[in-house]
Amino acid sequence: MAMKQAELGEFGFAGDDRVVPFQVEGLDVRGRAVQLGPLINTILDRHAYPAPVARLLAEAIVLTVLIGTSLKFEGKFTVQTKGNGPVDLLVADFSSPESVRAYARFDEQAVADAVAEGRASPEQLLGDGVLAFTIDQGSYMQPYQGIVPLDGTSLEDIAGVYFRQSEQIPTRVRLGAAELFDRDENGKPRRTWRAGGLIAQFLPEAPERMRQPDLHGGDGDDRDTDLHGDDAWDEARMLVETIDADELTDPQVGIERLLFRLFHERGVRAYEPQAVHDRCSCSRERLKGVLQGFNAEEIEASTEDGKITVSCEFCSTNYEFSPDELTAV
Repeated sequence: MAMKQAELGEFGFAGDDRVVPFQVEGLDVRGRAVQLGPLINTILDRHAYPAPVARLLAEAIVLTVLIGTSLKFEGKFTVQTKGNGPVDLLVADFSSPESVRAYARFDEQAVADAVAEGRASPEQLLGDGVLAFTIDQGSYMQPYQGIVPLDGTSLEDIAGVYFRQSEQIPTRVRLGAAELFDRDENGKPRRTWRAGGLIAQFLPEAPERMRQPDLHGGDGDDRDTDLHGDDAWDEARMLVETIDADELTDPQVGIERLLFRLFHERGVRAYEPQAVHDRCSCSRERLKGVLQGFNAEEIEASTEDGKITVSCEFCSTNYEFSPDELTAV
C-alpha cells in the first residue's frame, strides 16, 4: 500500500535543509524556522573541525540561512565574526536564491587548551571583536553592512541587537547545533551534525505598537525587554524562549511540529518551504582572473614544482594553474 505524501502544513512536510516561513496572526508575529541535516553535516565534515568549532560555525550558518532566505532580491548575505579568541574568524554566506557556504579559522592548540581548561563556550571561543552582517545586491548597488560588537553574549542575543539597531524590529532568535552518534548500515559507529533555528519578529499593523526603548545608555533602562509592555509580543517572546536546543536539532520533531507546539493556541500558519544547498561560488575562471592581476614576482613566488595551486577555503577544492597561462600585469 502506497504511503500518503505529506501535504503543506502537515507534520514532516518540510524535512531537512528547507526553511519554513510562518505567521502567528494572533500575536502579530512572523518568522522563519529551519532544521539543517545533510547540508550542515557536509560542510562541517569537509573540514573536520573540532566539535566546539563545528558547533559555533553551525550556529552561524543557521543564522545566515534564516536571514538570507528572507531577502527579496538577487544578491548575497554574509555573517562574519572577527575576534581575539581561539576562533578568530567565522564566515557564512548565502547567495540567493539557495546557495550556502561557510568556513572557520582557528588556532588548533588554543582551542584544545580552551577545551581542557573548560573555557570552550561559544562566547569564550570568539573573544572580543565584532559581528558583521553584510548585504550585497550586486555591482550596481552599494553594499550595506551592520556591525555589532562581540560582547560575551551568544550569537542569538547579538542577532537580536542587530535587528533592534538596524531595522527597529523586535526580534527573538534561537539557534542550536548537535553532534549525533549512531551506526551506519554496516553497523559501524557514525557521527553526524545537525543544526536548527528560529527567528520570530513582531510586525503589528499599528506602528506605534512597535515602539521600543532606547538602546542601553540612552534612557538607562537595562531590562531585557523589547517593548513597553505589549502583551502580544511578551507572550510570543516567552514562547520562543521555551524552545530547547534539542527540539531544534531532533529529526523526529520537525519544523511544523515545533511550530505547532509553540503557537497552536494562537493559530500558526506555515508556508511553502524554501530549499537551501551546500554550493560554493568558486570557479577556475574566477581564480584565474585574480591570479592574472599578479605581477611577475608574485607569480614566481606562488609557483611550486612548476605550478600554482589555489585551494578554496570554503569547499576545499584545489585548482592548479601553469605560470605560462597567466598574463602578468
